[in-house]
Amino acid sequence: MLIGLISDSHDHVPNIKKAVEYFRQEGIETVFHAGDYCSPFTIQYFKGLKLHGIFGNNDGDKYLLIKKFDEIKANIHGDFYETQIDRLKFALYHGTYPEITSSLAKSGSYDVVVTGHTHEPNFENVGPTLSINPGSVHGFEADAMIAILDTESKMVQFKEL
Repeated sequence: MLIGLISDSHDHVPNIKKAVEYFRQEGIETVFHAGDYCSPFTIQYFKGLKLHGIFGNNDGDKYLLIKKFDEIKANIHGDFYETQIDRLKFALYHGTYPEITSSLAKSGSYDVVVTGHTHEPNFENVGPTLSINPGSVHGFEADAMIAILDTESKMVQFKEL
């Protein structure tokens, strides 16, 4: 199964639309968003995807974000989310505190840890755990990026928007 990974969209509607269009073209239905949507109005552009998200440090109006997620039948899980897909256990955390990000990866409790916050695309193996940061969708400091994870091979592919 292919899972779309996205973070730090920061209200950048043109790049959000590009990311969603790319996910649809690739047949990716399940998407994890590691937070920092910023304004709730941007959630509408994810409609039709099986979106699972968490809050980032720049998400102010959490009540309205929850409402907008509900409107598109998506799921926002608070500050942290864990799930299992294709025998892989996932943790989704924004990455605000690097110590927590590191601890999640080093814990051995997860096969995959997905974070954002730094706006730098990266993936590394931390023992048996694959730690992935898809980069930022807004692309203000660097190229706008998303990532795709293949749950069968645990291969990560980055896509510049």
